Amino acid sequence: MNNPTHIPAAFKADAMLLLPAFVLLADGPQADHAVVVSNGQFSDVGPADDVIARHPHLAPVALPDKLVMPGFIDAHHHLTQSFGKALAFGEPSEIYRRIWVPMETCLDEQRVYLSAKLAALEALRGGFTTVCDAGTRASGDASAIATATQEAGVRCVLGLICNDLADDIDSRARAAIVLRAQQHLSRWEGHALVHPSLAISVPEAGSDGMLQTASALCADAGAVFQTHANEHLAAVERSIVKRKMRPIEHLHFAGALGPQTLIAHATLVTPSELNLLARTGAAVSYNPVASSWKGNAVAPALQMAALGIRFGLGTDGTRSDAFRLIDAAETAQRFAYGLATGDSSCGAGELWIDRALRGGADVLRLDARIGEIATGKAADFLLIDLDVPEMRPSWDLSWELVRLANRSQIDAVFVAGKLRLWQGWPTDWDARAFLREVDATAREVVARAPIQRVHAAPSYRMDGMDRTESGIQTPVPTVE
Repeated sequence: MNNPTHIPAAFKADAMLLLPAFVLLADGPQADHAVVVSNGQFSDVGPADDVIARHPHLAPVALPDKLVMPGFIDAHHHLTQSFGKALAFGEPSEIYRRIWVPMETCLDEQRVYLSAKLAALEALRGGFTTVCDAGTRASGDASAIATATQEAGVRCVLGLICNDLADDIDSRARAAIVLRAQQHLSRWEGHALVHPSLAISVPEAGSDGMLQTASALCADAGAVFQTHANEHLAAVERSIVKRKMRPIEHLHFAGALGPQTLIAHATLVTPSELNLLARTGAAVSYNPVASSWKGNAVAPALQMAALGIRFGLGTDGTRSDAFRLIDAAETAQRFAYGLATGDSSCGAGELWIDRALRGGADVLRLDARIGEIATGKAADFLLIDLDVPEMRPSWDLSWELVRLANRSQIDAVFVAGKLRLWQGWPTDWDARAFLREVDATAREVVARAPIQRVHAAPSYRMDGMDRTESGIQTPVPTVE
């Protein structure tokens, strides 16, 4: 095990009455409030004296200098890409063609499981209690990912890719994709921690019929239809050349835009495409770290908010650190739009916290279940230590959470009322031994995968791996 410091016995109880310094509610941080957790839900929330009076059988758990807040929601992730990580650093856009697809196709069921569990652990450590997986290109169904996320304890929106534009595909193969999609939606319907979703990687990877069918299946099932759109200039130009439409316009033409649609990125959007999103009720995952690491632009999130376009925040599998994500979300808007217009607020702290919580729940169609601390909702929450120099003195807790807080302040992570992490480590499984297994497996996968990096691999050694013998191919530059 990880030998965490003493875990309060109250956190292992079936029912808890928590008395923190602050509770983060939908309308902001509230002092002198209490929260009751039982049967995996928030069963009571309100002014402390009232809650204590309603539950005389529960011993209040005093948590001075602590904040109880909802768990963050990652609205866009790739759980089976965690073995690659820094391989993508410094690379130009569309790295999925040169790194992610080659690597994922080398994953068998066990490696899918290990990669997804590693990503789930990282997410929990970063304060995410829900992650939305966009689907894997590894062979097999999604059960290995579901097993991994359940064992780690994170809530997962589980994508299944339904691409149908392979060269050798025919009507029978398309019918098999639809049947598999229907089975996926049915298999996980009503599951406690796994919520099914369908995906087409990018609009150009699906026929118009499959785009419409997958989207309609999700609409009927109350699930999310996911796709990447308008992320990179190359993809936008391919769509214009091939279809005479931009990707979001293509989705609309195919009948795939609607409240069930979640578009990852949407960075290169025209005014008419923004109007399409607003008019159809489609949602966006705003992924600011992905923009700074490998993108062509920053999504106009402030304009989306002004137009009523639904959006949450996503990591895109870059780094699972929720506090750094909300900081990046505000900072990217400031650099891309706020400085040029003299907007010194850029949504203020409240907007980015709201989009990382309730916004994420909304775009994942889980707002009836998660995203805020409210009676009847799932008890997915964090215990944050406010007794640190960064948070003293405190004048505006919302802004301070966006710009000053960090994941080292996360004392505990609860999902569905169960303690999943205490001071950064699982309480019921050996993460250290798991990481040793991951090291060996990841080295093997990367060495075998036909990965191509534009920049040369480093020549140093780390963890016993000679980076010059990693199997990574580096194309030789040519002169036109």
